[in-house]
Amino acid sequence: MALYLHQLAYTPESWAAQVKSPANRVENVARAAVESIGGKLVGGWLCFGEYDAVFIFDLADEESMAALAIAVAAGGGIKASKTTLLMTAGQGVEALKKAATVGKTYKAAR
Repeated sequence: MALYLHQLAYTPESWAAQVKSPANRVENVARAAVESIGGKLVGGWLCFGEYDAVFIFDLADEESMAALAIAVAAGGGIKASKTTLLMTAGQGVEALKKAATVGKTYKAAR
């Protein structure tokens, strides 16, 4: 399983619908959607800034995250989204070690 940060910005129409009918969409919508593909919702928050909401999902693979993002976008309630794969510190250290090997090969090949 991998962790993904998914940020989204609502359309004005989506905000209007939420104002008209306030509800915890993290629990009512996001959790059901991610669990339908075998994943887990780690958390979801509304926020200030470029994006209106952020979620952290624990999913099996990139295809699952892509499917979730596509389904959400197809619903028409968001105007923009962005997904970032999250790595643990240990995974980051392993990436740094691999980068040292790749760097040597890259320099030799130039």
